Amino acid sequence: MTILTDFIKKPLAQITLALIAGLIVGLFIAWVAWPVEIIDTDFSSLRQDLRAEYLRMTIDSFEVNHDLNMAAQRYAALGPSAFQTFQEVKANPGRVNPQKISELEMAFTQAGLLSPSAPQAAGSGNGLVTVGLIFGGLLAVALIAGAGYYLFRGYRRADAPFSAAAQAAEINRSIEKTDYSATAAAPPVAQYVTTYVLGDDLFDDSFSIDSPAGEFLGECGVGISETIGVGDPKKVTAFEVWMFDKNDIQTVTKVLMSAHAFNDPTLRGKLESKGELAQVEPRSQVVLETQTLQMVVTVMDAQYGQGALPDQSYFERITLELAIWSK
Repeated sequence: MTILTDFIKKPLAQITLALIAGLIVGLFIAWVAWPVEIIDTDFSSLRQDLRAEYLRMTIDSFEVNHDLNMAAQRYAALGPSAFQTFQEVKANPGRVNPQKISELEMAFTQAGLLSPSAPQAAGSGNGLVTVGLIFGGLLAVALIAGAGYYLFRGYRRADAPFSAAAQAAEINRSIEKTDYSATAAAPPVAQYVTTYVLGDDLFDDSFSIDSPAGEFLGECGVGISETIGVGDPKKVTAFEVWMFDKNDIQTVTKVLMSAHAFNDPTLRGKLESKGELAQVEPRSQVVLETQTLQMVVTVMDAQYGQGALPDQSYFERITLELAIWSK
């Protein structure tokens, strides 16, 4: 289950799943709910035997009315397959008078119509257009599904109380990031601050890790790992911090726990499978490492909630700084 959770956290996996879901919905709509109905299509899309029968009727009509213009229009309506169809009817006249076929062939030849390269009626590609429209519609549904997913991610805090979202944003703006110039050999390639405030039940922040040249290196983020008690809002007692390295095969994860959760054997046993456990303390740090990346997570600030639950069991708010270096 942990492997599946780690996989779903990856942006590429999320985009792929969204596109697959959109494609499935699009196929259901196109072929089951509202299948395409071909109405008043041109004669060039007919089956081969039906095209031949249509041309035989055209010759029958010409034998009666001797209207060469009408015959030429009906012949041209067969599109790119008109010349081949005429040759088939000539070889297999069926009920048609062969003499009339010869007369029409001579008339078409004099008019420059009876040749493989003769211009055909417009609209002979309607079949391809229809197929293109179907697949274009499916692609549009898939793209809409992907866009909807990212819009949901971008506005996932809209259901949280406005005060929680606004307070978290204000805290993030006011936090002064750690200056690593004196303690690190090089500045981090990426540095982010994220804040959880009680009431943001959908808290799950993720960030892209890019090199100075703009190359994608991986992703990192923080999300709710475990809650305690019942009722709304949720009482968060542990968070997961994770990092994905594009050059590594797995996502590394560590769990930041409240003092109560860290000292509770039941909660420790439940969370140990998610990653190394660490107790949240102001200015404490945990380090996550992959094949080519290292991330230092610093607890910039943490406050516990007050209520009927045990002391120091859930967070009123917590602010974390994520600083990432390339190895």
